[in-house]
Amino acid sequence: MRYPPAFGAQGFKKVDTKALEADPDLKGIFEAGGMFQVIVGPGDVNHVFEEINKMTSKDIAVSTDKLKDIAANSGNWFSRAIKVLADIFVPLIPILVGGGLLMALNNVLTAQGLFGAQSIIARVPALGDVAGLINLLASAPFAFLPVLVGFTATKRFGGNAFLGAGVAMAMVMPSLVNGYDVAQTIEAGDMTYWNIFGLDVAQAGYQGSILPTLVISWILATIEKFFHRHFKGTVDFMLTPLLTLLITGFITFVAIGPVLRTAGEWLGLGLANLYEFAGPVGGFLFGLVYSPIVITGLHQSFPPIEFMLWEHGGSFIFATASMANIAQGGVALAVYFLAKSEKLKGLSGASGVSALFGITEPAIFGVNLRLRWPFFIGMGASAVASMLVAILDVKATALGAAGFIGFVSMRPTDIPNFFICAIVSLAISFTGAYFYGRYMISKNGSIDPDEVGAAPADSAEAGAAGSGEFIEPAPDAFVISSPLEGKAIPLSEVSDPMFAAGKLGDGVAVEPTVGKLVAPIDGKVTVTFPSKHA
Repeated sequence: MRYPPAFGAQGFKKVDTKALEADPDLKGIFEAGGMFQVIVGPGDVNHVFEEINKMTSKDIAVSTDKLKDIAANSGNWFSRAIKVLADIFVPLIPILVGGGLLMALNNVLTAQGLFGAQSIIARVPALGDVAGLINLLASAPFAFLPVLVGFTATKRFGGNAFLGAGVAMAMVMPSLVNGYDVAQTIEAGDMTYWNIFGLDVAQAGYQGSILPTLVISWILATIEKFFHRHFKGTVDFMLTPLLTLLITGFITFVAIGPVLRTAGEWLGLGLANLYEFAGPVGGFLFGLVYSPIVITGLHQSFPPIEFMLWEHGGSFIFATASMANIAQGGVALAVYFLAKSEKLKGLSGASGVSALFGITEPAIFGVNLRLRWPFFIGMGASAVASMLVAILDVKATALGAAGFIGFVSMRPTDIPNFFICAIVSLAISFTGAYFYGRYMISKNGSIDPDEVGAAPADSAEAGAAGSGEFIEPAPDAFVISSPLEGKAIPLSEVSDPMFAAGKLGDGVAVEPTVGKLVAPIDGKVTVTFPSKHA
């Protein structure tokens, strides 16, 4: 998965934003988190990535990592924490979405009352083993989720990712009581214990536990880095992994693990109860602010919260996200029917459809935020639909694409109500944006403020090739002043044959009229050749 091309903050003032906005092949531009992002859209981003890689003669991945480091060290503690969670969970999204969709498919095959009194596998027994295999593939990512989180979290905290995965594997060993059955096992009096220096330590697993894994990964990375600083050579190679695993393992099962598992259960239960207590008002408010949350990137911290909510009946977050995405897609489609500009029409149509199926960045950044009013109408539609989600108690039991196809991630009995809420979101967003847009046209002649009183688009179109080629930099974007006052002459006219023949590269010569050479920067010359040669 490629992210939008991003450029360091030092280049912001040199960006020709007008030319980028005029390019019909781009979906939009956005500045956030210490980066200038160019929204290319799915399908084309890989080609742009490769072309920029050629133009800069640098590895963009390395540059992106450096930008992440800069962003991670900027902002307040809350924004830094969100960036850390994003770095940990964003790489896991493909496996979580894949497993979630498979889990949803298994639910559709096995649910009773969804397509009649009998489930699909009851009607077609030959599909029974197929459903069993699907369930196995769907359950694996979530059963071993601590291993995945342990790997990415330890890597993010600067430790050896494989050591982190190793400790996480110990947390989900089959010989331990399954993490989902710990409470029932203790209640039944069947829990087995280790006696560790006089302490009874429960042989309990941590399947599905995220909070303990995150904290333990940080502890492991901290311990490992401590030993690396104090051990050298062969001693470091032998003792650092041994002591890191041993100490972290004891801390995990004796102290940190049990405490944080209980804290995670309380947090999940508290969020579920808070949502139930807030009811329709809570649903309305969460739906209202969800799209702004997406802009800030805070939504990337939601997956661990959703994992906790799944253990308490399901997640309202994914259902709300689906309503918000559908609403932003609906207003973008309304813009399609109102726009006069071919570029805006093409962009709003394509991005609107993609938003309905869960990919909202082109619609939000390329259309809705640029025009502003569609984004706010989408927020209102999302709020109303999310209030209905709370009233009908629609919840998800898996991750997936947050849009119309998000129905497969819902509890089977909630699928009909999910479609009702989705249709409400689309209807309100589309009709609200369409009629407000008609009002804008009657008042200003266009829905796009950039088109009101604007010059003919020929000049802008000439700057954007429209054939997929990159826009040439603006001629005044980079100005190199001459260090000499004098007369410029072709390089071929200088007396030095090496320079004149271009052996040392292209350039230009200056015959000085004032005997002063001005340095391009302020500073102090500290080293020169004995010959005083340049």
